[in-house]
Amino acid sequence: MSDKEAEFREFVGARMDSLRGLAYLTCGDWQVAEDAVLGALAKLYARWQRVDNPEAYAKTAVVRAAIDETRRPWWRREQAHSHAALPDRAVPDRTGAVEDRVHVRAALGQLPAKVRAVLVLRFLEGLSVQQTAAALRCPEGTVKAYTSRGLESLRGILGDSWEGRHEAAV
Repeated sequence: MSDKEAEFREFVGARMDSLRGLAYLTCGDWQVAEDAVLGALAKLYARWQRVDNPEAYAKTAVVRAAIDETRRPWWRREQAHSHAALPDRAVPDRTGAVEDRVHVRAALGQLPAKVRAVLVLRFLEGLSVQQTAAALRCPEGTVKAYTSRGLESLRGILGDSWEGRHEAAV
């Protein structure tokens, strides 16, 4: 095995779970998330020697691949049959807020793919407006607008009881 291949395997081993989680939050389906991650890693492997920041490249490629997968016609047909499907494999939740996470994931699933991607990158991955714009290849103003609209939509979907419950806890 070459050094290049060993480095790539180490990278994938260390980041596979987080990339899968990012893809799932972007598209809301574990199989599609897996496909998006594998496709993104295949592209990264082909460019491994030329990529300066493999982690940023991988995250960007995963989000784009997950968005692209949700735009396919078969995706829309499948989503019409499964409304609020839970993940098909159990993931332990150590935060103790399982119910909140289920509500937030379901609410994210109701948002358009690009808006969902912006919110995931900004608030779950911790990227700045500039980094998110670069990752999605869109203007910073678009990221700001999608962030505002997305948060407003989430507030509407989750309702007033959500905000009151969490303001009291803070």
